[in-house]
Amino acid sequence: MAWLAHFYTASGALAAFFATAAVFDADYRRAFLWLYVQVVIDATDGVAARALRVKERLPWFDGAKLDDIIDYLCYVFVPALIVWRAGLVPPAWTTPAAAVMLMSSAYGFNRADAKTDDHFFLGFPSYWNIVTLYLFVARWPLLWNAAILLTLAVLVFVPLRYVYPSRGVAFRRLTLGLGSLWAILLLVMVWQLPAVSGAVLLVSFTFPVYYVSLSLWLDVRRRLA
Repeated sequence: MAWLAHFYTASGALAAFFATAAVFDADYRRAFLWLYVQVVIDATDGVAARALRVKERLPWFDGAKLDDIIDYLCYVFVPALIVWRAGLVPPAWTTPAAAVMLMSSAYGFNRADAKTDDHFFLGFPSYWNIVTLYLFVARWPLLWNAAILLTLAVLVFVPLRYVYPSRGVAFRRLTLGLGSLWAILLLVMVWQLPAVSGAVLLVSFTFPVYYVSLSLWLDVRRRLA
């Protein structure tokens, strides 16, 4: 039974593969749908692993490493590929933008303290799949997109603490409730591609604003304590 939890986590690699294939087919709606599938897997595999007590039953198999490999593929590599292929930044910036995403997150994923003991992410937690979706949907000026990507890449190295939505303690119910509604809005956005409702896009910003505000407030409160 413990292997079922690891198999479930590993199925995210298939989502990464199919998303990559969709990018090369220029079918970005399908690519984002596969990335969405992986987010669902990533949000629920930990619950399954803890319920099946995989650390006790398979202590020699590193499920956390497996999870990190698949997260890097779906949260970093495929989004960087989308930036590179979908024209989200000026042509001269495509390779540098993809490079800063890949390299900064390679650093972030390998920090021993990337996830704190009290369940926070240290530094921008490489949510490039979400960022790329918003850049794709909003169609902001290409230079703005490049500036956003560069800023977030720098924030990977800045030791601010970001809420870990599925494991955090502070405002947990509110965060999970708002996050669930936001997940539905994201699915609607992806389903509507390439023409997304402006109202859906605008309302969907509620949770990212809440998430960043809560993270900054909790970080400042901790530093002043």
